[in-house]
Amino acid sequence: MPKGYWVARIDVSDLEQYKKYVAANAAPFARFGARFLVRGGAFEAPEGMNRSRNVVIEFPSYQAALDCYKSPEYQAAIQLRLPASEGDVLIIEGYEGAQPGQVPSPG
Repeated sequence: MPKGYWVARIDVSDLEQYKKYVAANAAPFARFGARFLVRGGAFEAPEGMNRSRNVVIEFPSYQAALDCYKSPEYQAAIQLRLPASEGDVLIIEGYEGAQPGQVPSPG
């Protein structure tokens, strides 16, 4: 089963308020098996528009990623984030097929 991912690009305008969102999202993230792969950090944007903060979160499945976002706990956390930031969030199903240079598995 493919994993699920959140890709978020955020501009934070009120750090103290945003910290409240971070504290509030811990419980739903733990409940749905979230794992941070990227949480801020250095980046380069050679194409397109960018934002100041980038986050990639892995979930055990695409359904878990969707369920976390739609959960009452996370929806409450969003209300803390909205006045403190502007951003984009994508929920994406992972890919489990052949990779470049790999021979596809028979079957």
